[in-house]
Amino acid sequence: MTVPRSVSAAPVALRANPRSMAAGNMDRPLMADTVSAARTVTLQFDDNALLPLLYGEHDRHLAQIEQRAGVRLASRGNRLTITGSPEASGVVETALRTLWKRLERGEPTGIAEVEAALRLSEGAARTAMAAESPEPRLPLSDLPAIRTRKGAIAPRSVAQSGYMEMLGRHEMVFGIGPAGTGKTYLAVAQGVALLMAGRVDRIVLSRPAVEAGERLGFLPGDMKEKVDPYLRPLYDALHDMMPADQVARRITSGEIEIAPLAFMRGRTLAHCFAILDEAQNTTPAQIKMFLTRMGEGTRMVITGDPTQVDLPNGQKSGLVEALAVLDSVSGIGVTRFNEQDVVRHPLVGRIVAAYNRADERAAQDRGAGGRAGFPPESAGRATAETVRRGRKENDGTGK
Repeated sequence: MTVPRSVSAAPVALRANPRSMAAGNMDRPLMADTVSAARTVTLQFDDNALLPLLYGEHDRHLAQIEQRAGVRLASRGNRLTITGSPEASGVVETALRTLWKRLERGEPTGIAEVEAALRLSEGAARTAMAAESPEPRLPLSDLPAIRTRKGAIAPRSVAQSGYMEMLGRHEMVFGIGPAGTGKTYLAVAQGVALLMAGRVDRIVLSRPAVEAGERLGFLPGDMKEKVDPYLRPLYDALHDMMPADQVARRITSGEIEIAPLAFMRGRTLAHCFAILDEAQNTTPAQIKMFLTRMGEGTRMVITGDPTQVDLPNGQKSGLVEALAVLDSVSGIGVTRFNEQDVVRHPLVGRIVAAYNRADERAAQDRGAGGRAGFPPESAGRATAETVRRGRKENDGTGK
């Protein structure tokens, strides 16, 4: 790819992109101020056959980048001009280079890949600015990848990139963060890759059978049919990595075992890749029991979101306690995700961020003496249920 670049000699005022506003995207532009000095960068591509794939049908990828990053894009022939704040235009330039390399390798590029490239470029730029590097080198050319029979799985955020590297280095890894950040999906992918390569003999997938805020009552069927609804997300991830018939065959042969946490006591897990999902719903005794099942040649991954605890009121989350107790233990890796790492629909990240802000306000109110509907004696309890109850009483919906 030939990418000569030119920067405008005279800075101009950059305002919010009218096309972005018309599209209903009222979010703050990516790393861009409302009014700032603009920079123009021109990229030139040497393969016109790939340009339609880069731009997307009806230029939908370019429109997505404009709305997401708050820049203006103009194409003419094999040249693409980026106009925006220095930070935003730099992020977009790096993202476009990354997408072009994907196309040159014959890899598909769609809306999800465009969003991932922007998220990775933005995260790398923020890291470089935090390090005060005058000429940052964005580590996007040699990102880690997990290879399965259905293809390579690449990270879609900077945190995912670090998580994947940690999965390859450490024998025990904690993935902590909100829903939709890929904690469980990438862990299952790593397990499948190791199984296919013959580096482990089997995969063990487990999660506590805890209902999410509602009582389901009696469930018909045998034991497998009773626990399958709780383990459905793990099945879904497996079917993304392997053909359905192979998943069924490996489950039957015992190479893939999916079991509720209650069945783990007394076992030793040797030469396997073990994943404990939804660990925030374990008790301290349960998570200790799981962690001590680790045998020779075994790798363990524990995932969970401490803000979504479904345990009964007053019951302490085992995940929270384990993170505190094991903080100084060597050989254990911990990756923490936040709302910026959510790779589901963009609305999910904004929803998570909104709830986090509401929880912070509720916590501040409790610390100020029991305001926001919290009695003073509950100020020390930080369970998700009390936060939700306080918020409800505040806005009047609980009456």
